[in-house]
Amino acid sequence: MDDLTDHFESAAARSSGATKIYGSGETEVRALNNIDVAFPREKFTAIMGSSGSGKSTLMHCLAGLDDLTSGKVYIGETDLTELNERELTLLRRSKIGFIFQAYNLVPTLNAIENITLPVDLAGKKPDASWVDQIVEVVSLKDRVNHRPNELSGGQQQRVAVSRALASKPEIIFADEPTGNLDSKTGNEILEFMQLATKELQQTIVMVTHDPIAASFSDRVIFLEDGQVVGELVNPTADSVLDQMRSIGN
Repeated sequence: MDDLTDHFESAAARSSGATKIYGSGETEVRALNNIDVAFPREKFTAIMGSSGSGKSTLMHCLAGLDDLTSGKVYIGETDLTELNERELTLLRRSKIGFIFQAYNLVPTLNAIENITLPVDLAGKKPDASWVDQIVEVVSLKDRVNHRPNELSGGQQQRVAVSRALASKPEIIFADEPTGNLDSKTGNEILEFMQLATKELQQTIVMVTHDPIAASFSDRVIFLEDGQVVGELVNPTADSVLDQMRSIGN
């Protein structure tokens, strides 16, 4: 297992005692149970676990999309639990990128307009050389003037990934980003996410149920019953499967 101290010192995001409870009394569900976890900068981390393990809840709380019942979550040095709704919105816009299973592209905008949309909404000017670099790496150069309906599913997800990178966020959260894609296209997207951490110095945290998708990451965190129950560094699909089987027993 990696030295957790290093993770915390160089963390793009982290949680301390993160607890999320839904309901009360007999209907109480403890989706997150006192989780301490950190996600180091410039690394690609996967979060895995069975359905109901708390992986999506953890991601939503880390991204400021959901509130904790108790505990703390940080993006860099910023404690999200101390922010009001307006401050959270501004933080998400400036420091966090999102990639979802649904591409969420604006149909009336072309690819490049979709990519720069978050930067435009923040009232800033896109860094043209950075956007050019992303478009080059993701192989969209000849498609930037095409609208979503003129792009394949894989190309649309490339636009969505590029959009998440465009504002140079501190961290990108990806929720089952290849869930709607065939395996070949999905692997191309995962390869690009690998590249984004290694060559573009981005930080990515991905929720997935797919051991093959997880094998593209630098590190996998395993959740069960709202707790971290394991970790793998430099995972392979087989080592992820073995770990999941051992957790399930």
